[in-house]
Amino acid sequence: MKLISYWQDTTAPPGDFRKIPVPENVDVAIVGAGLTGLSAALELARGGATVAVLEAHHVGWGASNRNAGMATTGLAIGFGQAVKRYGRDRAVEYYLEYDKAISTVESLVHEHSIDCDFTRSGKLSLALTPRDVAAMRTTQRAIASIGALPDLMVLGPDEVGKEIGSHYYHGGMVDPLGAGLHVGKFVSGLAVAAVAAGATICEDSPVVSLSREGARHVVQTTRGVVSAKEVLIATSGYTSALTPWLQRRVIPVGSFVICTEPLGDALAADVLPHRRMASDAKMLTYYFRLTPDNRLLFGGRARFALSSPDSDQRSAQILRSAMVEIFPQLGDRRIDYTWGGLVDISMDQMVHVGEHSGVHYSLGYSGHGVQMATHSGQQIARKLLGLRADLPFSGIAFRPVPGHVGPPWFLPFIGAGAHVVDRWNLLRGGKS
Repeated sequence: MKLISYWQDTTAPPGDFRKIPVPENVDVAIVGAGLTGLSAALELARGGATVAVLEAHHVGWGASNRNAGMATTGLAIGFGQAVKRYGRDRAVEYYLEYDKAISTVESLVHEHSIDCDFTRSGKLSLALTPRDVAAMRTTQRAIASIGALPDLMVLGPDEVGKEIGSHYYHGGMVDPLGAGLHVGKFVSGLAVAAVAAGATICEDSPVVSLSREGARHVVQTTRGVVSAKEVLIATSGYTSALTPWLQRRVIPVGSFVICTEPLGDALAADVLPHRRMASDAKMLTYYFRLTPDNRLLFGGRARFALSSPDSDQRSAQILRSAMVEIFPQLGDRRIDYTWGGLVDISMDQMVHVGEHSGVHYSLGYSGHGVQMATHSGQQIARKLLGLRADLPFSGIAFRPVPGHVGPPWFLPFIGAGAHVVDRWNLLRGGKS
């Protein structure tokens, strides 16, 4: 079993940027060569700006290569909760932004001929109880009232078997706009396109300090100093003490993934006949999908711990047990990959885009980073270029996590609380 992301292991590197000299002067310095940073760099370079992407490790090292490769619709908090919190008009605006973000990914794939198996296979949300199905019907009606969107399809116990080869779930809901892609190839393609447009990528270049010198930022890396007119922090769940104001506002939650050996066409079709991007309704959600070569990728918040080789292997055991409980037909299938990464969850589970002390940021994707990071990076770049930008999340207050001033000591307490909530919801919903 390989302790590496399947996406990274099956992607050719976009280049070797470890010895690229760190520029002395740029218009924009970007910290982090993931989806946010690369998307922004591509847009900035195309707009004529000089830009340096400063990466502590290698392109796509963080969350951008450790996720499930899903670009799915819907807010992390749910549309109904968004209406209660922000009012219907703003909730609709936020909801539609996720759809726009998937279209941004699709447009970049086509425009730059990125071979990454992008397909609109649809999103499958899975219900564990009758109460969950009822909530999905409420969501179905609410989304239908927006207009100009494809209809959501709610499935009861007698219908969900058409979508998944499992008796574990009580029902589900399909949104045809959801998409999947080989995210490693997408990240690599963005890097290639950004460099072709004129951006500079510097790997093995961790930023150790940020300061100001007059109207410009001084960005100190281990390989040199950059003077920049603007700085964009694009560090997602790996936001550190380099930017303490942001670190206090990001909860770095471990999300872990296993990936089976290739299943073959027949077994893959039995498991997920329509190849949807699937996730269930728990707080400690399971998410799963078929890879382009018919492996089952299965992930979740297996343990509220940070990623490490030991933690990843323990999480793999938990996830394999869960996978076989849901799909008994996979009981004899080998696990070829396991890995972990950090999801950047904000207190309100909303995306946050803005500026603090003259430094720009986009964070808090809360499990929807594939499309939201790509889209937000592009839109921030347009703002920095003086163009019209679509940034509806910039007006949301970004509140700190109480007591979060360093390592996330509170993760076990969050995990314990989530287990209690999930158990209560199952009992209340009629599933024991």
